[in-house]
Amino acid sequence: MTTLISYIVRTSTKLDKRCIIPLLLQSPPPPQLLLLSPLRTFSSEVPKSQPPQKKRPARGKGPVTWKSLAVTGVIGASLLAFMLYVRKEKEAAQARERKRALGKASIGGRFELIDHNGTPRTSDDFLGRWVLLYFGFTHCPDVCPDELEKMAKVVDDVEKLECGQSIQPLFITVDPKRDSQAAIKQYCAEFHPRLLGLTGSEDAIAQACRAYRVYFSAGPRDEDDDYIVDHTIILYLVNPDGDFVDYFGQNKTAEQATASIVFSMKKFDDANKKGFLGSLL
Repeated sequence: MTTLISYIVRTSTKLDKRCIIPLLLQSPPPPQLLLLSPLRTFSSEVPKSQPPQKKRPARGKGPVTWKSLAVTGVIGASLLAFMLYVRKEKEAAQARERKRALGKASIGGRFELIDHNGTPRTSDDFLGRWVLLYFGFTHCPDVCPDELEKMAKVVDDVEKLECGQSIQPLFITVDPKRDSQAAIKQYCAEFHPRLLGLTGSEDAIAQACRAYRVYFSAGPRDEDDDYIVDHTIILYLVNPDGDFVDYFGQNKTAEQATASIVFSMKKFDDANKKGFLGSLL
């Protein structure tokens, strides 16, 4: 039977198969006939003729997650804070530059004089140090000694506060005709061991006085050819950059001047400190 069916299938034409096969399938085929049908095998590999299928992302896992949003927010906030810091630092630097330019234009400037030891001195020699400057003359009867004593006390008081800063006191004469180097040296030693006296030609003295807006005028002479010089009575504070910072008149006490100087020193130090971000500017 099996051989007969096999023979019929092989020898039948296409037309015969269309007629015979349905007849054979009307009744359940015997097990022997089932063994004649070829077994189909299935493969998991994609045929080369078909394009590769794209993997679909799993549901609920899109490109944007709460974690990615949080990371993006932190990075954005950090960049914004950095930009604000840089802008603030630039604005502060511009403000310091404007203030410095205004200070130079109003009070202070370069001078070239000679100290009481005969050494030529310029204003550049005192860069990097705080300077307390006073204009006067050695024949002054009372005002100059009072102001120089106040200056000496301020210099000592600032150092006692241990703020890490010291002041160089300077005395510039407004009477170069009578104030010789020896006279100035002896005069300065009476007030403070570090007080440095400066003199020079009349033109050099006049130039220094103009820079600091100091008024001076010699009065009438008496029978002994003695005279009093009328002049501005002010202590000038100059920072390590050589810029005028503050001034103290007769109405300011040594304690008030000391407090103001310490405040200016702290403000100067804070403005010139450079942290990690500041060094990037």
